Amino acid sequence: MIGGRQRKTQDGRFAQADVRASVPGIVASVEDLKINWFWSTDHEGRISYLSSWIAEEFAAQGGDVLDRDLTAIFRAESELIEANGSIGFLVARQKPFRGVNVRCPFDVEERIWTVSGSPQFDDAGNFLGFRGVGADVTAVQESANEITRLASRDPLTGLRNRRGMATLVEQALALSARDETGFAVMLIDLDRFKQVNDTLGHPVGDQLLAQVADRLKLEISDPERVGRIGGDEFQIVLGGPIELDVLTRMAGSIIEGLSRPYSVNGSRCVIGASIGVVCSDGNDTPEDLARKADLALYAAKDAGRGCHRFFSRDMLEAAEDRRQLEHDMLDALDRGELEVNYQPLVVATTNQVAGFEALLRWNHPHRGRISPALFIPIAEETNLIARLGEWVLRQACMDAAQWPGDLRVAVNVSPIQFANPSLPQVVLNALASSGLRPDRLELEITESVFLDSSGEADRMFATLKKIGVRLALDDFGTGYSSLGYLKSAPFDKIKIDQSFVRGAADPASRNKAIITSIVALAEALGMDTTAEGIETVDQLDAMRELGVGLIQGYLYSLPVSAEAVANAVADGSWEIKPIGPAKQREHRLATFRRIGAVHGDHYYPVILRNLSSKGALIQGILDVPLGTRFVIDFGDRQWSVATVMRSHQDHQGIEFDDPLVSDGQGGFRPRYRVSAVMLTQIGVVMERSRDRNGLLPSYQGAQPGLPAFGTSLS
Repeated sequence: MIGGRQRKTQDGRFAQADVRASVPGIVASVEDLKINWFWSTDHEGRISYLSSWIAEEFAAQGGDVLDRDLTAIFRAESELIEANGSIGFLVARQKPFRGVNVRCPFDVEERIWTVSGSPQFDDAGNFLGFRGVGADVTAVQESANEITRLASRDPLTGLRNRRGMATLVEQALALSARDETGFAVMLIDLDRFKQVNDTLGHPVGDQLLAQVADRLKLEISDPERVGRIGGDEFQIVLGGPIELDVLTRMAGSIIEGLSRPYSVNGSRCVIGASIGVVCSDGNDTPEDLARKADLALYAAKDAGRGCHRFFSRDMLEAAEDRRQLEHDMLDALDRGELEVNYQPLVVATTNQVAGFEALLRWNHPHRGRISPALFIPIAEETNLIARLGEWVLRQACMDAAQWPGDLRVAVNVSPIQFANPSLPQVVLNALASSGLRPDRLELEITESVFLDSSGEADRMFATLKKIGVRLALDDFGTGYSSLGYLKSAPFDKIKIDQSFVRGAADPASRNKAIITSIVALAEALGMDTTAEGIETVDQLDAMRELGVGLIQGYLYSLPVSAEAVANAVADGSWEIKPIGPAKQREHRLATFRRIGAVHGDHYYPVILRNLSSKGALIQGILDVPLGTRFVIDFGDRQWSVATVMRSHQDHQGIEFDDPLVSDGQGGFRPRYRVSAVMLTQIGVVMERSRDRNGLLPSYQGAQPGLPAFGTSLS
């Protein structure tokens, strides 16, 4: 029944007025509004009735709809419904449906209609057909589509936003899983963008981001695959399959393009970009891809920025290792695992020790000594650095107070500590509790403290100088504006970074001229000089020739315990003779990577610890004789022949027959990949080391014991 006025009968029930006669009039009135329309089908699904005004519109466009199948007139918009057999599937079920969006092929305006229908049956239960209603929802749907579009767009750049890129990644994963094509994701982070934002203001930063987006769209053939996912981070999703060398060239081109100078409101802006690249075969989750891309980007930034890195499984292992270290470090101080060691600072001309630098060391109960390069960044990120820094300062002052004469102790102060207004009080407390004279304490500060131009740095320097401590500028020459702030900052010493020391003895290097200038500048300003990282005799001779005052490095001594220092200086002085290699060897890349070493018919899993173009340090085989020849398997058909030049227990230093070349990512690789034919030939000598499946022995994880040399692993 439609409509009707109700009234109560004598028995208290409501009686329904018979308004069936008025239904046709109501329907006609609704149809006259040309907003909603009515339809019906017979039991075979053919149109038996359609409101006259919509039927006339379709007929005028060449479509007589009466007696035509419903599914030929209306086709569902939803891909999900299409997959189930379009609107005909719903009708065939003889069940009510509502709110299905459809289009009509006879509608030149391509409007969107929403239809609802109800099945009709006679008294015997026989299906008679459908009756339903329809309405034009084009404006509503277009508005909804626009809202959806805006919700997935970055208003600043017009690119997809994080939500839009997440949809693109999900589509790429589904397509790759279905077609096994693979795809790649690039995560781009702008280098030095924060400085532009902070110095020139956010409006300039916004315009710069818009220009970055325009350049990225020029680099990619389909701009819809580029997005800004937040801040100064951008993402690109590339359909596959894509060769690695193509991705390498593309990443290089993007970095080069984004690093060209920009002009914003008359200001010249120079930024850069770092890129993390991850390739997927479709078996990842969106969360997996995001984490892998983050790890690859982190590796690119860790390599010095302005470069790209591909994700590798080693990065996951390193991330898990870092997470575990972070967990262990939270209680390391309370468990007594941390100690302060001291590296001597030696007068270049006399070999007499003039002081020591305090260095924090971590003795892990299970992993032994942990490199400061690993745990110091963790301490900074977890806000432990302030607590650790205060502890080191107190301990160093207490130890130095026991040294005779005027021996000084130098303590590093992190930028986080320096920015803390309580630093002067911490220094005063450490001096008071230990009894150390202020002039025997030297605080080493890096150039990064000057990035804050608010004047707080100048006030902190002035306060510390009033206490009477000495100030040293650490890692000089590696920052942005060294000469600018040397005019006013009250430093007593400049420490020359070891990056300038390396190669100073080479006549072809410019490092010697740079150090000459630094020494002259320090003398003019009344400052001392210390050269860091001296490891060879030729480096020491060069520093002496250039007039550097103090020397610090392994050539004289490794960092030693407080007890060893106390014993060494007990007589009032300590003279150290330099002991080490005569000349500087090529810089080696520290790594931790599982590779293989082949000797005869044996295949050994080993760990690659250090790597240069000429040689490497491997770990994993005991008692290898000097002169032993190995074929080193780096993976991915990369092999190199090497000779054992040094051997100590499970560590072997090897030298390659042919020097390696750069891999384009800060590492090294063999010059050529081994062909399939050569692999077959190599396989002949390895046949007995193959497992029962015909595969080389797996070395995904370290074995509990180390194999002695000559023991077959087959």
